[in-house]
Amino acid sequence: MRCVIARFPFELTKSGVLDSMKGVKPEEIVGDSVTIGRRAYPVKQVGEVVTRQDRRDFSADEVLRAMTKLGFTCRSAARAAVPAPGLSPLQHASAMLGTPVAV
Repeated sequence: MRCVIARFPFELTKSGVLDSMKGVKPEEIVGDSVTIGRRAYPVKQVGEVVTRQDRRDFSADEVLRAMTKLGFTCRSAARAAVPAPGLSPLQHASAMLGTPVAV
């Protein structure tokens, strides 16, 4: 599959990505991730290995789009909920759960 990452065209295949990532130890995941084989890798690590470019040259979204099109499972980083000002921790937790639904 042809995709553009950091303004450069790449011909990527699922088997090619699997071969490239074989033997690569996953780094700690702090943002978006891609599951390749049985391991979850940070998106930027996958992009760096597959494209052989510096991580600063491309965005995580570019790699996520390409990996999703190839059929890999991608997970976005969970965005931390910012508590509303003036709420206690209990009130904040209640607000996050929402209102009960009548059955």
